Amino acid sequence: MDKISQSVVKKDHAPKIEGRSVYVGDYVTARDGRPILTGKLLHAKVARARVLSVQVPELPAGYFYVDAKDVPGDNNVNIVLDDTPVYCRETVEYIGEPIGMVVGPDEKEVQRILSGIKVNYEELEPILDLRAAEEAFFDYEFGHGDVEQAFREADKVYEEEFETGYQDQTYLETQGMMAEPEADGRMFVHGSSQCAYYIHGAVMRVLGCGPTGVHVLQDVTGGGFGGKEAFPSILGAQVAVAACKAKAPVRCVFDRREDLEYTSKRHPSLCRYKMAVKDGRVIAVDCDVIFNAGAYSTLSAVVLQRGIIAAPGVYNIPNVHVRGRAVKTNTTPCGAYRGFGGPQTFFAMERMMDHVAQDLGVDEIAFKEAHLVKQGDMTSTQGRYHFPVPLQAMIDEVDAKCQLKRKHEEYKKRQTGRFRRGIGMSAYFHGAGFTGSGERDLIKAVAKLRKYADGTVEILASNGDIGQGVRTTFPKIVANELNLPLDKVYYDHPDTARVPDSGPTVASRSLMVVGELLRRAAIKLRTVWVEGQEQEVEERFQEPDFMIPFYLDKFQGDAYPTYAWGVDAIEVEVDTFTGVTRVLNAVGNFDVGTPIDYNIVVGQMEGGFLQGIGYASIEKMDYDAKGRIRNNSFSDYLIPTTKDVPNLTAMLHVEKYPYGPYGAKGAGELPLVGATAAYVAAVEQALGAGKHPLRHAPFTAEDTVKELTKEGN
Repeated sequence: MDKISQSVVKKDHAPKIEGRSVYVGDYVTARDGRPILTGKLLHAKVARARVLSVQVPELPAGYFYVDAKDVPGDNNVNIVLDDTPVYCRETVEYIGEPIGMVVGPDEKEVQRILSGIKVNYEELEPILDLRAAEEAFFDYEFGHGDVEQAFREADKVYEEEFETGYQDQTYLETQGMMAEPEADGRMFVHGSSQCAYYIHGAVMRVLGCGPTGVHVLQDVTGGGFGGKEAFPSILGAQVAVAACKAKAPVRCVFDRREDLEYTSKRHPSLCRYKMAVKDGRVIAVDCDVIFNAGAYSTLSAVVLQRGIIAAPGVYNIPNVHVRGRAVKTNTTPCGAYRGFGGPQTFFAMERMMDHVAQDLGVDEIAFKEAHLVKQGDMTSTQGRYHFPVPLQAMIDEVDAKCQLKRKHEEYKKRQTGRFRRGIGMSAYFHGAGFTGSGERDLIKAVAKLRKYADGTVEILASNGDIGQGVRTTFPKIVANELNLPLDKVYYDHPDTARVPDSGPTVASRSLMVVGELLRRAAIKLRTVWVEGQEQEVEERFQEPDFMIPFYLDKFQGDAYPTYAWGVDAIEVEVDTFTGVTRVLNAVGNFDVGTPIDYNIVVGQMEGGFLQGIGYASIEKMDYDAKGRIRNNSFSDYLIPTTKDVPNLTAMLHVEKYPYGPYGAKGAGELPLVGATAAYVAAVEQALGAGKHPLRHAPFTAEDTVKELTKEGN
C-alpha cells in the first residue's frame, strides 16, 4: 500500500460523532443574531393546470406570502436550460411544483396559513408515461461503422426492451437552504448542498444582482448522492426571494414526505436494443435510449450524455449506433444521482449480452470476456482507451474470491424445491471527470493554497464534503507534498466569498481533478516557502495533451480522459413460495486508481455497491394515475441496510492514472453502476435462465411471484 493510502481519522469525525456539527436546520439565529423566519412551500396538487387564482388568508403581522411576482430578477433557475421557474408561471407542470412560499416566525402558524390557501386550477390533460411523451428536451445521436450493413450480414439479430424505474437519493439530511440579507446589501445563502457556485449563479440571476451581491456557503451536509447538485439552486433561489421580500433571514427545510415526493430522482428509462451476431461474435449494436426527464429539464442533458456514451458497455463492437432522448412528462423532474445515467444503460447492455449468450448456447461470462475492450481500442465516441483496461484481471480476482464461474455453471442445472440459487456478473466503467471538454471549456477549475505566518496552510477550493471525505483527502495530499503534519493543513466548508471556483462536487471529479491541482499547488508552494510570511499560490486546470478533442454536436472524441472500472458478482437465493430474494454474497472489484485513504475509499465502494443492490431489488418507487409519487415515507420506500446484504465485499484493483494525484481516479459513482445487472442476472438464473428472461429493475419479490405464476411455469 502506498504511503498516501494509509488511513487516518477523518477531519470531521469528532464533531459529527460528538454532535457538534452544525447543519442548516441547527442554526438558532442568523449569523448576525437576528431570528430566523420559517418558510414552507405551497405545492401544486395537480399534475398539469393553469393557475387561475391563489386565495391567501389574511396574514398576521410579520408573515408573508411569496410568489413569482416577488422575484426581483429573472424567474428562472439557471441549471442547463432556462425552463425551471423559481415559483410557477401561469401553469403548473407536476404535482409538487412550488406555487409560492409562506414565511413567518412561528412554524405552526406558517403551516396553518399554508393549509388555508385555496388554489383555483383549470386542469389540463397531463402526460405521465414516457412512452406517450411528445416533447424531447434533448435528442442526441451518434455512432461509427456501418450498422445497417452489419445487420444485413448477421447470422442472427436480437431485439429486446429494458426498463428501469425511479431511485430516490434518500440522504439522511433532507433538502434545506437558508438566506440572510446582510447589512452591506449582499445576500448570504447557505445550506445542504454539493455545488456552491451553482447556487451562486442561480441566486445572482434571480435577484438581478452582480457576482458580489451574493455569496454562498456549504453547511455541513448530510449526504447528497447527486440529489444536492441542482435542487439546492432551486430552493436557494426560493429562500433568497423570500428573504428579499421579508427583509429577514428565511430558512426552508423539507420534511421527509416532502423530500421523497417533490425532489429530483434517478431518471426512469426505456432502452430498446438491437444486436447483430456473426460467427458467434457481436458485430453491431443499435441502442435507442429514452429517459423520463419529468416536467423540467434540470440536469437531464448531461445525465443522458453519460448514459448513451455508456450504452454499448465495455465491449469492442465494430458497428455502433446510439440514439438518446430525454422526454418531458408531467411528473417530478429527475436529475443527478450517483452513476449519472450509467446504471440504466449498463443494465440494458449487460442483460442483452446475457440473453444473446444464452440463445447462442455459450456461457454468459465467457461470452462477455471474449468481447471486452482493451487498452488502445476505440470508445463508443471514437476516442481511445488510453490507459490499461484491467477488466479480465478483475473478473479473475472476483472468480477467485467467490468461485463465480464454478457456481455459475452449477446453478445452470435445473433446480427444484422451494429455494433456488443463481449468480450474476456485470462489467462496467464510469468516465472520470466532466463529459467531453467540460473541464476545459466550462469548469476551468482554479484552486489555491494560503500559507499563514504560523506555518498552517488553508486549502481554498469550492468542492464540498458530502460524506466522501474531501475535507480529509485534500489536506492529506497537500500535507504530503509539503512534508507537514496533517493537523497543519485544513479545508473548511467553501464560501464563494473566500474561495475560487474549482468546479462542482459532481462527476467523480473532486479528487482526480481538484486533488491534482492541489498537489501541484503544494509543490509550487514548497519551492517558494518563506518562514513567517503569509503566502498564496494558485493552480488552474489544463487538459492533458493526449486527449482527442471531443465534439458534443457529433459525439466524437475522448468523452473522458480515463475510466474507473468495475466487476460485480452477486449470488442470491430465491424463495419460490414468497418471492423473497436473499443476497448470499456480493463481491465488487473496483479500480479507482490509487486510494488516497484506504478506509474512505472502501467505505465509498461498500456504500455505493449496497445502494446499487437496493436499486436492483427493493427500491420500487412509482406515481399513481394522477401523477403523484406514492412512496413518501420510509414505510413504503425501502432502502437496503447491512442486514439485507450481510456478506458484501469491496475489493480494490489499482491501475494508476498518471494525471491524477498519486494515480487516483474518480471513485464516488463507480460502485453503484453495475449492481443492478448482476443482481437481476442472478435472480434470472435462479428462476431458470432462458425460461424467465428478466428485463426490468427493480425486480421485487412481487415481480418474482408474478414470474413464477405465469402460465406453464
